Amino acid sequence: QVQLVESGGGLVQAGDSLRLTCAASGRAFNMYAMGWFRQAPGKERECVSAISRNAGNTYYTNSVKGRFTISRDNAKNTVYLQMNSLKPEDTAVYYCAARATPSETNRFLRGNDYNYWGRGTQVTVSS
Repeated sequence: QVQLVESGGGLVQAGDSLRLTCAASGRAFNMYAMGWFRQAPGKERECVSAISRNAGNTYYTNSVKGRFTISRDNAKNTVYLQMNSLKPEDTAVYYCAARATPSETNRFLRGNDYNYWGRGTQVTVSS
């Protein structure tokens, strides 16, 4: 079992950057594929980015490609989401999610694929 705690959210202006951090407690973090999801008011939750266990396979939703970068440090039990050139439409609560998998290379895009979730961190981008 793993527990996830997100941090790094805040209120920024359009064009600014933030780095979200998801710290995982528990054992064998390197056995988990990880994902970042977001949910804006009145909208469905969407997968923003995902990363495989070995970090070799990543995914980005089209709206963040070229602006966001996901990474992980298995030695620190941490996954990051670097968000650059933020836009007002990036405003949402951002959630970290984990799924244990025997595959080192699979990443997962659906919320139902994940077993563990953090409580979220608010990102607000003003225009």
